[in-house]
Amino acid sequence: MKKRAMARASSWGSLSPPEARLKDDDSGDHDQNEENNTQKDSEKEKNDREKPQSTTKRKAVVPGPAEHPLQYNYTFWYSRRTPGRPTSSQSYEQNIKQIGTFASVEQFWRFYSHMVRPGDLTGHSDFHLFKEGIKPMWEDDANKNGGKWIIRLRKGLASRCWENLILAMLGEQFMVGEEICGAVVSVRFQEDIISIWNKTASDQATTARIRDTLRRVLNLPPNTIMEYKTHTDSIKDNSSFRNTKITL
Repeated sequence: MKKRAMARASSWGSLSPPEARLKDDDSGDHDQNEENNTQKDSEKEKNDREKPQSTTKRKAVVPGPAEHPLQYNYTFWYSRRTPGRPTSSQSYEQNIKQIGTFASVEQFWRFYSHMVRPGDLTGHSDFHLFKEGIKPMWEDDANKNGGKWIIRLRKGLASRCWENLILAMLGEQFMVGEEICGAVVSVRFQEDIISIWNKTASDQATTARIRDTLRRVLNLPPNTIMEYKTHTDSIKDNSSFRNTKITL
């Protein structure tokens, strides 16, 4: 992203009240017209109910006029759960909430500028930012053969590190093609954790490049401990952060 300061643009349509249309109540066709309209409305409702679900298509998110497009579309997600309570993949999927999808710098900023910063979240909460079509789940087809780099932060650093991480991701600073799936910030009681997910855990050269870029964009001290964990191991442990592979 060429400029750190993004334009806080928003487009608002001008709304004007509809014209009041008066109908002649003395018209002899009034009752008949009303009956015909009611019948048409009933038929329309019936047809709508009988339409197959597959015909309902979600409108594609595209950059607006004069906006700065991103290389990929991304989706913000949010999740929160009670600590200590076992979580299955099904209950986790039900618990993650989609905030919205964007395709340009300006659309990103419209979401981000109104979101609570990670440092102000309470409890056991997570923000996820993933490429459109990829769910922030280990089992997702795009994630299942991959893993993630994990950095544990002392309290007070999450907001700045999260912003630097997602701006680097949106700006394609990692330079690893389509390997990046998304990023997560996890707010916990004793610490906060940020992670970046990639597609291919077995590609050591790519995972090393992601690690080195992560050090640079977050301006981490040389002795910062970084951990890597495959999603296969996370599924076995039912945990993202236990039994990680530690590197310096």
